[in-house]
Amino acid sequence: MVNSIFSEVQNIIDRDLSLQDALQRGYGNYSAIARMIKPKVTEALGRNVKLESIITSVKRAKVLYKPLKKDITKVLAESTINIRTDVSKVTIKKTDMVREIIRKDLSKFLGEFLYVLEGVSVTTIIHDQRLFDEVCSMFQKEDVLDKRQNLAAIVVQSPSDIVDMPGCITAFYNQISRKHISIQETVSCYTDTIIVLSMNDVGTAFTALTDLVAESRNSLK
Repeated sequence: MVNSIFSEVQNIIDRDLSLQDALQRGYGNYSAIARMIKPKVTEALGRNVKLESIITSVKRAKVLYKPLKKDITKVLAESTINIRTDVSKVTIKKTDMVREIIRKDLSKFLGEFLYVLEGVSVTTIIHDQRLFDEVCSMFQKEDVLDKRQNLAAIVVQSPSDIVDMPGCITAFYNQISRKHISIQETVSCYTDTIIVLSMNDVGTAFTALTDLVAESRNSLK
């Protein structure tokens, strides 16, 4: 009985980055967290659960969350952050014709800021905003699913250790999500982590990431 309560509390915490952060850093109030998640626990178990039992489970869950390992912190500390403004993106249907256009026509943009992200059914092209009209004109109107301008790209450049170090990229994403910022697109390319978001959010996101790097550097002193 107690184990089922604990398992559900653990599942809820595992799915909530803000709760993980609160428990990891030790600033979360156990009673407040328990009251907040009580409806979810009750619904999942199909019965009423005492608040005290949830509080106990939250306290037990805390020991499962540990600070970032020193080697992860080292990767974060050695990362640098740059901003690319005036970025656009176009999302199109993934068809044979679209693939052929991308293969042939995008080659003329060699050397420009341009990334092609392929999903199962769509392809997204992230590019310099001055290329927006030209990129859009390459595709049939009915193939274009979404197009956006006035975006910015944050480029995090990390040491090569990031390739084999789990948790580093998640740390970048978590830092942004805690500021309630929506990530429009993202791609990891060897040691570069590229995060595309609205121009309105880039300042806040940049500050959050630079704070993360600064904290990591200070912790290694």
